[in-house]
Amino acid sequence: MIRIKCCGMTRAVDAVLAAELGADAIGLIFTARSRRRVDIGQARAIARALPPMVTTVALFMDEDAVFVDEVIAAVQPALLQFHGAERDDWCAQFGRPYLKAIAMGDGSDALPRLRAYPGAAGLVLDGHGLGEVGGSGKAFDWSLMPRGLAQPLILAGGLHPGNVAEAIRIARPWGVDVSSGIESAPGIKDPAQLEAFIAAVRAADKVPR
Repeated sequence: MIRIKCCGMTRAVDAVLAAELGADAIGLIFTARSRRRVDIGQARAIARALPPMVTTVALFMDEDAVFVDEVIAAVQPALLQFHGAERDDWCAQFGRPYLKAIAMGDGSDALPRLRAYPGAAGLVLDGHGLGEVGGSGKAFDWSLMPRGLAQPLILAGGLHPGNVAEAIRIARPWGVDVSSGIESAPGIKDPAQLEAFIAAVRAADKVPR
């Protein structure tokens, strides 16, 4: 079954609805460069509101290690996600499983970066360019999704209810990650779009691949 991560949550009501509709993971963004950034107090409230067996993911981009440790202590995320120029060993220092985002906006030139993070629990292939913040709504060429890597691959960038089934058919990812494609405004999730997105993914699950 394809896993679903709904990212850029800023309100507990949106995160709880996503979980009730079947999302597997909720993403909380801590980088100041994002319009969907939450502070530690917001994040803790969202995490505490979630039902059990829903994964909380804390997302960073070139943050100070002290700050990452502070977030971990206060929020207790199950997974970390790094979107910047962090190295594999740097990401691994916190003793928690982590996802590494790979900027696929460079096309095939981005593919070598996929093998630079052997310690990652999974790789998030996003549509933005190198050094850019995720959540831009940009898609990349889904046919570039590689095969045969040891880690699960999570498809992100430009996904929405109208194209996620086609993206899954072409890319065949382990999971999908959505943010701007289910929003009425940055950080504010639209209930109808959220429900439609999750329903589209579950429908795509039933199609033989």
